[in-house]
Amino acid sequence: MPDPQEIILGEFRCKLDERFRLSVPGPLSERLVARSTDCTLAKERAGCLSLWSAEVWQAKLGVRIGLARQKIEAGLHDSEIGQVQLLGRLLSTGQVEVKLAGRGRLLIPPEFRKFLGVEPKGTVMVVGAAVCVEIWHPTAWLKYLEGRMPKFRRLVTKLS
Repeated sequence: MPDPQEIILGEFRCKLDERFRLSVPGPLSERLVARSTDCTLAKERAGCLSLWSAEVWQAKLGVRIGLARQKIEAGLHDSEIGQVQLLGRLLSTGQVEVKLAGRGRLLIPPEFRKFLGVEPKGTVMVVGAAVCVEIWHPTAWLKYLEGRMPKFRRLVTKLS
């Protein structure tokens, strides 16, 4: 996990260019790539892509794969086989290695564009999510916020 002083926060409305390139705002990209420009772009929720430091993503992925291996080695029940297959499918198609170019520029790959639901020269919301940067379709971001805001106070209290 990132150093607590490197918490990634902020919300920015940004435009994609005609080739689906996005300039991740400096306050977010500087913290994300403090050590390396190697990143992982992941499909983690509908209408949203998560951009992780490759190092942090690999650690997170390693834990998940390790848990799946433990289950397989312990012997799977029939009901668990489908869940492990689903995990494998999602891990196979849900991530891609990317590099942030100069000024935090990111090229969004074709299948990730479809998942995000954006057009060339379209608008996205780029949000710091503490440990990663999220790229949201504006409508999905608004819907997400509307659903989460009523629970915000309880979350702050729980995490404090």
